[in-house]
Amino acid sequence: MKRITYLSVFIFLNGCASTSFLSDITEQQQTEEHLIATQIVEQCQKGDTENLDNDDCEQAHEGTIPVNHPIDEVEVELETNNPAIEASAEEPEITDVWQRVRNQLHFAIPNNKRIASQRKWYRAHPEYMQRVTKRASPFLYLIVEEIEKRNMPLELVFLPIVESAFDPFAYSHGRAAGMWQFVPATGKRFGLKQGWWYDGRRDVIAATKGALDYLTYLNEMFDGNWLHALAAYNSGEGRVSRAIKANKKQGKSTDFWSLDLPRETRAYVPKLLALADIMRNHSEDNDSWYPIANHPVTQVVDVGSQIDLALAAEMANLTVQELHALNPGYNRWATDPDGPHQLLLPIENVDTFTAALAETSDKQRLNWIRHKVRSGDSLLKLANKYHTTVDIIRKVNEIKGNMIVAGDHLVIPVALKSLDFYSLSQEQRLETTQSRSHGLSKITHEVVSGDTFWDLSRKYKVNLRSLAKWNGMAPTDPLHPGQDLVIWLNKVSSQQTKNSVMRSLTYTVRNGDSLARIAQKFKVLVSDISRWNQLNIKKYLQPGQKLKIFVDVTRT
Repeated sequence: MKRITYLSVFIFLNGCASTSFLSDITEQQQTEEHLIATQIVEQCQKGDTENLDNDDCEQAHEGTIPVNHPIDEVEVELETNNPAIEASAEEPEITDVWQRVRNQLHFAIPNNKRIASQRKWYRAHPEYMQRVTKRASPFLYLIVEEIEKRNMPLELVFLPIVESAFDPFAYSHGRAAGMWQFVPATGKRFGLKQGWWYDGRRDVIAATKGALDYLTYLNEMFDGNWLHALAAYNSGEGRVSRAIKANKKQGKSTDFWSLDLPRETRAYVPKLLALADIMRNHSEDNDSWYPIANHPVTQVVDVGSQIDLALAAEMANLTVQELHALNPGYNRWATDPDGPHQLLLPIENVDTFTAALAETSDKQRLNWIRHKVRSGDSLLKLANKYHTTVDIIRKVNEIKGNMIVAGDHLVIPVALKSLDFYSLSQEQRLETTQSRSHGLSKITHEVVSGDTFWDLSRKYKVNLRSLAKWNGMAPTDPLHPGQDLVIWLNKVSSQQTKNSVMRSLTYTVRNGDSLARIAQKFKVLVSDISRWNQLNIKKYLQPGQKLKIFVDVTRT
């Protein structure tokens, strides 16, 4: 049977990835974003690009802070031949979804420099277009169906390319997440559930409906002007409304091209129009667009209750990574106990899955342990230990309040496999991101009240955006006390020279130890030990305390 392969190459890609819904981002965040872009531009001008990605300079000049992408690659095999179609008397007239889109493109494309610049970039990077459009394979047919059902312009199908490079795991400034790049507030505004178990912003089906709902609202708000609606999707309806009002007051044209908008938004709409123009008018570039079968290749299945993703994957003859790649909305090792109870599966795997599901009771869909409550236990402590929530433990054991009694037994749902088996869960994605080497030495910084990425980047003398990226975050994200950040350094001490050979070790404090004595022992500075371990030099060390020490082995 002929198949296509959905290759989900989650790497950082070009400046086509933007971020929307800036109306929900505070003025302080927007100021920080401007400072970050300015910092990157200054680094580029100085030639100091060691901590920058290839496209950072280009994007910073556009006023864009790049979208972060996980690096994991996940392949999901999908059928290209639909048995139902093959059995029919006539072959479908259009076999490629992109051709179906091409036939319905109607936006007028002006011949101006802003569009020409974006068109030139896309046409000069066919390998990028191949990767991105291939990534759309499991989802494109469903997205096109939803757009057509609403009688909306098919040009909107290019928006996920501009927003996230069709990556449902994409994350960027303002805490925008998912293929359509919703920030939390706008996601909630358009019905996207966000919680510990599940984030609807990354659920491709739910987020697509939410994005189209928002675009419909914007189009009505701007009297049917789609360019204004798209600009508002990126920079916020308030900003676009003010720009239109300002131009009216000055007697200027209020078309998109005449509005005073942020640099990113001025490039954002031309990117979408450039993609539409390439699709419609440049057939010589068609080979750059990965062909996608014009029939369903995936199907939504209602599971009915919470299920362990490892068990669901076994039932569907998929790996956990493949299942999670198709269902990126689920943050943890199982679906959300309170719903949604849906899984997107390759259409050829649906019958196998539903047959196995029918033979599995709700209780069999999760793994359970019996925990004897000990002195010192609390619901929060047990929830953290077993990677679940306090509410779940309460609900399963019919507990009211937070009181548990030593000696009692609690039943707790736990993951079927070890947590590292669920490599695309939120926890494992973060662990993978933080463990990926970006320097010679790694230190861990525990966030204290008042910390910001901006301040920490200056304290440790590292690139601000790189620091955020090492921790799977965006530069303007808030930090929370107790949160652990990894920091990669090539130089960990002022004593370090180009001939130094640095090694890290963990030292256990003994009775009578002091920072000065330990520093003398390893020939390091007291200030360095304090910085590596976030110590208050006025406080005494405690026996058994663990300290990270970086030693120059050429000096010991």
